[in-house]
Amino acid sequence: MSFTVNKITVLGSGIMGHGIAQVSAMAGYNVTLRDIEQSFLDKAMDKIKWSLGKLVEKQKLSQAEADKIFARITPIVDLKQALKDADMVVEAVPEDMNLKKKVYAEVESAAEQKTVFASNTSTLPITEMAALTNRPDRFVGIHFFNPPQLMPLVEVIPGNKTNPATTELAMDFIKKVGKQPVLCRKDVAGFIVNRIFIPLVHEAVFCKDRDGATMTQIDSAVKFRMSFPMGIFELADYTGMDVIHKATIEMHSRDAKVINPHPAIKQLFDEKNLGQKSGKGFYEYKGDKYERINLTEQEAAKYNPIKLVAVAANNAAWLISNNVCDKEDLEKALKLGMGLKKELFATVQEFGVKEVVKTLQDLEAKHGSFYAPDPYLLNYKQ
Repeated sequence: MSFTVNKITVLGSGIMGHGIAQVSAMAGYNVTLRDIEQSFLDKAMDKIKWSLGKLVEKQKLSQAEADKIFARITPIVDLKQALKDADMVVEAVPEDMNLKKKVYAEVESAAEQKTVFASNTSTLPITEMAALTNRPDRFVGIHFFNPPQLMPLVEVIPGNKTNPATTELAMDFIKKVGKQPVLCRKDVAGFIVNRIFIPLVHEAVFCKDRDGATMTQIDSAVKFRMSFPMGIFELADYTGMDVIHKATIEMHSRDAKVINPHPAIKQLFDEKNLGQKSGKGFYEYKGDKYERINLTEQEAAKYNPIKLVAVAANNAAWLISNNVCDKEDLEKALKLGMGLKKELFATVQEFGVKEVVKTLQDLEAKHGSFYAPDPYLLNYKQ
């Protein structure tokens, strides 16, 4: 199956869709951006123009280059026209399986036989989506991180029937748009990064309840003692409780062992306290500018985050022992996708592998099998 990608159609012009359209056009691809209403497309094209303008301001592009890139993106409402001659379709519609089903039914009937399908999903099962089409061998997951213009990582996820050549094509495409692909070898709940990140948000709330620590103590410890770019509550507010809640439900329904849901996340979602975007989540925010929470080394010294280290390490260990990725790719994904400043297993060694395993065993005895230590950790040689 030798195949080159020249023309790309991006379905959905929201934050992810127009970001993917922009990075593809910057790499020289001709892109059709499709949405159901012209007004959505107008808004998306304005955002792309603004983003390219910023790159010109920073002298990363000339105005002539920015104009050329912008001209490579064609906004179209008519689906059949948008899919004409597309080598690859990147679907970036909201994370809702029913909506995706509807989209794939429409796309399947209008797409050409040669077109490869790629879904930019962060949690939905690739195999299940591929089964909605008559080309499961030419269907692959490509999970860009938000915002696609800035985030270097893309997880590439083959479904059960994805042809290796399709996976290779996706990996190649990601490199061509200047991103770093990490292969998630199995279509597991949460893929790689969310498998670690989403359960950790819930665990942080359990730590607050069980240990009587404050959010800023826990967040300071996560930032200064676990080498995260920001605290875990802060990161949750930045990501959005809507995103975390949807991912939680999706991951838990696929595999109940993955996540130990704390009711506080659903409550915040139900109350529409979604974090930064709504002005309130775990923390309160004032004004439109992105605010950082004041985290300090003094606060970090008041809380030992070993339970969080243990849960992150346990989910990481599960990925490795189940051959979803190797340790090297796992560390690369956490560095590029979550901004970890130090390798997770280096942090585990600092806290002590024995201590981490004992922490999990104690949690398992008190709170159930979610915490059972993975064999990879039990056999980990320091």
